Amino acid sequence: MLQAFRQRVLYTLRFNTFDSLRFLSEIKQQTPIMDINKSENNYTDNKLSNLGQSFWDKQYESNSTGWDLGEVSSPIKKYIDQLTNKNLSILIPGCGNTYEADYLLQQNFTNVTVIDIAPTLVEKLKIKYASNPNIHILLGDFFSHQGQYDLIIEQTFFCALNPSLRESYVKKMSELLASKGKLMGVLFDRTFEKEGPPFGGNQEEYKKMFDANFDFIHFMPCYNSYHKRANTELFVLLKKK
Repeated sequence: MLQAFRQRVLYTLRFNTFDSLRFLSEIKQQTPIMDINKSENNYTDNKLSNLGQSFWDKQYESNSTGWDLGEVSSPIKKYIDQLTNKNLSILIPGCGNTYEADYLLQQNFTNVTVIDIAPTLVEKLKIKYASNPNIHILLGDFFSHQGQYDLIIEQTFFCALNPSLRESYVKKMSELLASKGKLMGVLFDRTFEKEGPPFGGNQEEYKKMFDANFDFIHFMPCYNSYHKRANTELFVLLKKK
């Protein structure tokens, strides 16, 4: 009798153990495995990956260009006014409505190239400057662009890029500049409460980015920024190493 009782206990334990294992197996099959590379923390990365041609073209189609000053940036204008060689080869990447190029043409510069990724914008610029042989207007990706320039002007292009592209930006700028060529413009010296673009930064981190490829001629707070950007910009003048 005692032997029979022991057999019943063992049978019950085996059955319960088997049933428990089967239940756990079913849970494992029905529960998705979390990929740490696709967690909620990557929401921002997914959004940033959409900052391509379609995104920027929609901004111009809908006239959602809140970054547009409507005029040439004062620090850039002042630097242009000091240039005496009107035949410099000049590039303006991510040119937008390109008030800087317009000012260069007014000052009789003869070799200006602008490039932007937004077809709607580029078509308007081609119509606007159709009769001017001193400006070359390109639709394309800055990172695929080929050429050699004496001067590249930075105006709200760096801050519009996914920050993960900043290292590539620095290398590409160096590649596009001729020997002793210069990169000139303004960078935001602040962070933004809302997710960009624009994306901010500070002087210290920028210097670390550019140090390997450029010599610093000027890297200082702007004293003559557009009034709405006062005390938030750095004037940058760098020479290719």
